[in-house]
Amino acid sequence: MSETTFRTRVLRASPRLWIGLAPNRADLIAFILLAAIAAAALKGIGGTVGPITELAQHPITLDPANLPWYALRTTLRMFAALFASLGFTFVFATLAARSRRAAQIIVPMLDILQSVPILGFLTFTVTFFMGLFPGQVMGAELASIFAIFTSQAWNMAFSFYQSLRTVPSDLDEVSHGFALSPVRRFLRLDLPFATPALVWNAMMSMSGGWFFVVASEAITVGNTTVALPGLGSWLAIAIERQDFAAIWMAVGAMAIVILLYDQLVFRPVVAWADRFRFEQTAGSDRPKSWAYDLFRATQMLPLIFAPVTALGRLLLALDLGGRTRPASAPARPRGEWLWRALVVAALGYGIWTLADYVAATLTWRDAAAVFGLALLTLLRVVVLIAVASVIWVPIGVWIGLRPAWAERLQPVAQFLSAFPANILFPFAVILIVRFHLNPAIWLSPLMILGTQWYILFNVIAGASAIPTDLREAAGMFGVRGWQWWRQVALPAVFPYFVTGALTASGGSWNASIVAEVVVWGHERLEAPGLGAWIAKATAAGNYPRVALGIATMSAFVLAFNHLVWRPMYRFAERRLRLA
Repeated sequence: MSETTFRTRVLRASPRLWIGLAPNRADLIAFILLAAIAAAALKGIGGTVGPITELAQHPITLDPANLPWYALRTTLRMFAALFASLGFTFVFATLAARSRRAAQIIVPMLDILQSVPILGFLTFTVTFFMGLFPGQVMGAELASIFAIFTSQAWNMAFSFYQSLRTVPSDLDEVSHGFALSPVRRFLRLDLPFATPALVWNAMMSMSGGWFFVVASEAITVGNTTVALPGLGSWLAIAIERQDFAAIWMAVGAMAIVILLYDQLVFRPVVAWADRFRFEQTAGSDRPKSWAYDLFRATQMLPLIFAPVTALGRLLLALDLGGRTRPASAPARPRGEWLWRALVVAALGYGIWTLADYVAATLTWRDAAAVFGLALLTLLRVVVLIAVASVIWVPIGVWIGLRPAWAERLQPVAQFLSAFPANILFPFAVILIVRFHLNPAIWLSPLMILGTQWYILFNVIAGASAIPTDLREAAGMFGVRGWQWWRQVALPAVFPYFVTGALTASGGSWNASIVAEVVVWGHERLEAPGLGAWIAKATAAGNYPRVALGIATMSAFVLAFNHLVWRPMYRFAERRLRLA
């Protein structure tokens, strides 16, 4: 045993010896990095405190000197939304996976919420958050963070739910055999098993938040618009002025930000999460990260975080939450019909209230027209998801099985998925007008530009989770070609693909609102569909039409998920578990 290894083991076993330990070079570099991150975060947080009149005194300008400050503010909002999404995921996805009654409400709720446009959330939440902090910047900041949260939370929740529903049966039986409490089971089994897929979906959520950052940083209250400092506000002004130079400067700043948080946050987390892969044989080619290796080499950081570690061990020792019921005990059906009746009654009351509101100004002819437009958008979504799946499933499997390539392509994939699709809309308008193309066909790909990456990231997560022993066994028995895809790759990534395709389809419905009506200068192109209906109704301020369009979109998404994606989920749970 080397001196360094012996010293590390002694330090981990005897925290009291840390006091006499001198910091090493890794400690110094880590301290500088953490201090710089903390200073930047504190400076950005300081900008959220103050009267809202300061925003009018310092309006958004396209001065390149302001780009670092705007990038910092946007990044802080996105990480705040990401942490809120993690908390939402841990609570609601776990409830849905562990309680059949909770799943009857939570899963349809997630289906509906992921289809509701971000503008629909802003309409009802801005007033609430601004009322919490009247006259303060913090109210607008919280409204912006919540808007970004609505673009991040759903796919993380679906990923965590899918992972918990496909926990290997032998591990599930062991947890019941040891009568683990819900807290212990969550920390010892559920969270570690779901972590690899959750990390990739967190990266996708972070990247997906960039798509909505323009809408989330321009807060409208009545006749007043509050533009928060950020890259989204910069892009909104640049697009309005048709300033391509300013647009590409913002894209360059975004690329730098993505590279930084990929190196300092996500790549270390991916390397750390590799320890939770479910396999019997250790993989020979594991993800690497210089930041992860740096923090592991420090000697003082364990001392700094010792209180947090001790608190976690204390919570585990307290064994909160009681004992889980043994697997052999049947679920009690008592009250099941009453619960279903309550759910149906609540749903019926909501539909009746909405119908009463819409019927005051609209007719059955309007409802029939919306239904037909929804069918057109549905056709686009189905075709686009099929095309994206054919393209990205093989690529995702190839990347996921090669950690070295995953390290190289990870920041590229994050940048492409984070690239604001509305920047490409002007080029789409120019090409369609120049070559006299049909907008009903050629505007359709704009719907999938920002959502196809859900499929890629989830397939990469699924391929990277294929156990090494399974891959080695397939190689030993000469399983190759289509047989390898049919018996190894596709069954392994199928549960992850369903999660990605489900989220991508919901996001495509959402994106149809901005993709089916595209404006650049004096040119306006429109593709008939439900998204165009909602966009025009929103621009006209016709809220009954907006409500009818959003309700129809939610109904179509809910029905499609129930008829297509849910059976696929159940098939994956029954037939495609690792054990």
